[in-house]
Amino acid sequence: MGGDKVLLAWGGQPLIRHIAGVALASRLETIYVIVGHQADAVADALDGMPVRIIPNHSYAQGQSTSLMAGVAALPEQTAAALIMLADQPLLTACVIDQLITTFHQTGAPIVAACSGKRRGNPVLFTRTLFPELLAIRGDLGARNVVAAHREELRCVEVASHVLADIDTPEAYRALLGTIS
Repeated sequence: MGGDKVLLAWGGQPLIRHIAGVALASRLETIYVIVGHQADAVADALDGMPVRIIPNHSYAQGQSTSLMAGVAALPEQTAAALIMLADQPLLTACVIDQLITTFHQTGAPIVAACSGKRRGNPVLFTRTLFPELLAIRGDLGARNVVAAHREELRCVEVASHVLADIDTPEAYRALLGTIS
């Protein structure tokens, strides 16, 4: 993207602030925001919001370091963690709540947003999988953990646009067109 995409404008505010607002509007109990690249600017964009900022000083070593920083910051009594990305501006609190409800109803160790055969984010992981999440290294997310437990995965069907993320300037412009 040529810069920190979470600081891109979305609806008159930085994208990270929009996403944090979505999380705060959901049934999630505590919101942890992992900051690495441009940590001060990202934290400033969240000023005044009741979120916990968790620094990731190893962010240059890949996605796994953010995942590890977040999971490591969780209190011992945490039953599950919902991992969400800051570049999915069409995600809603309703979708997050559906994932939480599905977890409570099924007890599934992994609950993910899906559209048709496509699995996406966010993904909820039960505490029993935290050691596997902490073992991930490099520029990987939790895809391999999900694959290793695919028979235990529960999908929450969502509209395909909910899974859209911002990975290129073209994707950003296209998604911007949805809010105009």
